[in-house]
Amino acid sequence: MTVTAHPSSDGTELTIKVTGRFDFSAHQEFRETYESAPAQVRAYNIDMTDATYLDSSALGMLLLLRDHAGGDSARISIVNCNPDVRKILNISNFGQLFNIE
Repeated sequence: MTVTAHPSSDGTELTIKVTGRFDFSAHQEFRETYESAPAQVRAYNIDMTDATYLDSSALGMLLLLRDHAGGDSARISIVNCNPDVRKILNISNFGQLFNIE
């Protein structure tokens, strides 16, 4: 499991790329990634292109990011989900809290 972050050229968006299994083993790394982001970050993109699995602790981590980013006013997109990851997000009704692409 690897988490990497890439800011946009103007620094207002942060793309967090998740590789492998997104589970509790990624908790600290994922949290440090968004907590250490520059203050001007206003939007987050969670890139799941290479994520192979998502469990309940990963759902919790996404909710913690949402709280950190402003709760109901947070701008978070979860993008490039494979069918298994998308199914878990849909079953969990995360489409009501996040923009899932």
